[in-house]
Amino acid sequence: MAYHVLVVDDEKLIVKGIKFSLEQDGMEVTPAYDGEEALQLIKDSNFDLIVLDVMLPKMDGLQVCQQVREFSQVPIIMVTAKGEDMDKIMGLEYGADDYITKPFNILELKARIKAILRRSVKKGPVEGASKNVLKARDLELSYDSRRVFIQEKEVNLTAKEFDLLELLMENPGKVYSREKLLDTVWGYDYPGDVRTVDVHVRRLREKIEANPSEPKYIFTKWGVGYYFN
Repeated sequence: MAYHVLVVDDEKLIVKGIKFSLEQDGMEVTPAYDGEEALQLIKDSNFDLIVLDVMLPKMDGLQVCQQVREFSQVPIIMVTAKGEDMDKIMGLEYGADDYITKPFNILELKARIKAILRRSVKKGPVEGASKNVLKARDLELSYDSRRVFIQEKEVNLTAKEFDLLELLMENPGKVYSREKLLDTVWGYDYPGDVRTVDVHVRRLREKIEANPSEPKYIFTKWGVGYYFN
């Protein structure tokens, strides 16, 4: 079944180029040219991934991303024409899974899209596992539904936050460097920045830890990386 991707940008030539390239790989692509149109399409349709420009008429991409996260965890790649690190991190703070800066190579964008889609498909339990659920004290992760609960209350995670938590929970006590997490969770061909990992860990802690500054699940091994207790 073909992946369905929403591409949102007010520059129609950019949308046309991305659409043509993704369709060459067998994906179905829906275009949108402003924030309000994009948000309505997301509410009305089921997309596997969204490519979302930051600078949009009517409603900017960060506002769209923030509102989408109120009802959907569909993977989102933010596109920004600005090169400042803060703008990139801002996109992740609003709930994006990744970012790419204009001008970009279409092959790089496709590599990121494919890496996210590979990790975002629903997976069954780990081979040999006797249960479909991972538990650690008040924290519960369901493989089949890709849902996470704290004290039986659901926590809404993005696809990347879930993948990150799943990897760490499956390997308690194992310290992962930022580079290793980037390779494993985002994909070996992912050309992104290790600071992406820090942002996702911080966001994950804010969602699953009672006190993110004094975590009881995800710990930092200073100078090395992160591990699950």
